[in-house]
Amino acid sequence: MVGESEAFKSMLNKINRAANSEISVLLFGETGTGKELVSQALHSSSHRAGKPFVVIECTGMSDTLLESELFGYEKGAFTGATTNKKGLVEAAEGGTLFFDEVGDIPLSTQVKLLRLFESQTYRPVGSTVSKKADFRLVCASHKNLKHMVETGEFRQDLYYRIAGLPTHLPSLRQRRQDIARIAPHFLPMYK
Repeated sequence: MVGESEAFKSMLNKINRAANSEISVLLFGETGTGKELVSQALHSSSHRAGKPFVVIECTGMSDTLLESELFGYEKGAFTGATTNKKGLVEAAEGGTLFFDEVGDIPLSTQVKLLRLFESQTYRPVGSTVSKKADFRLVCASHKNLKHMVETGEFRQDLYYRIAGLPTHLPSLRQRRQDIARIAPHFLPMYK
């Protein structure tokens, strides 16, 4: 991550302070501001750095697909479930779980996520046995989640659970003095 503007330094300072804690972090900003890059930096600077960093892309996933991807499933849970499958929550054991575009999660799935985040437990699809989860939570969205809470599109209790440390990622318009430092990194890619 490259930059010296005040907006960049302010964001970086927040991330550095959060790295050594277990607080959930919500990264928000326009598309292209580097939310996944910042989440990886947060993970790499934490005591969980040696454990997995698992990205969950929430855009375009149906309720059932998201649930089976997150929690895994038992053999026979649904048509096509011919074996047990470990979910992404289990894959992130001890590490960081990054929900990219968390604002795209359907309301019906949000309640299941709230339970996971509050109790650190989940149940694979088709199972009657709960499992314990151990992960650091980082979420990101380009949407205005506070407005979505006001309009009933996003659960207020879930918002407060994921937004322990809401962090705005500035756009390049807000970081004009950083462009000269960033450009040399990208220019070789276009030769």
